[in-house]
Amino acid sequence: MDDLRIPPGPGAPEGMTVPAGELVEQFSHASGPGGQGVNTADSRVQLSLDIGTTTALTEPQRELALERLAIRLSGTVLTISAAEHRSQRRNRTAARDRLAILLRNAVIPTPTRRPTRRTRGSQRRRLDAKRERSEVKRNRRPPHAD
Repeated sequence: MDDLRIPPGPGAPEGMTVPAGELVEQFSHASGPGGQGVNTADSRVQLSLDIGTTTALTEPQRELALERLAIRLSGTVLTISAAEHRSQRRNRTAARDRLAILLRNAVIPTPTRRPTRRTRGSQRRRLDAKRERSEVKRNRRPPHAD
């Protein structure tokens, strides 16, 4: 098994490389298509990576990934299953691709919100609407007896 390379992008300008030794693959029987070999071939792949200890992530990336992937983690271990193909090799590739996409998306920083001002037109429309509503309510009141 080779290292998992994740191309450069937001949050990881140099890209990432997950060493092959940190990836754990398990194989089992997959349900679904496979013909006569479905009961004998271990084509389902479960690919696991411990995000808490991997050397592929920097500390800020690790914190972000642990926070964003929290619902998918068992402790700090992320597990991806792939069983949609009949061959183990294609399922291994699919699991690695999915893991790469998950890690890539997990480390993308959230853009900070730039505060903006309301437009003069929107402020004017809001005040006009308030004035109109006030006028409607004023006209509903009984006349004042002075």
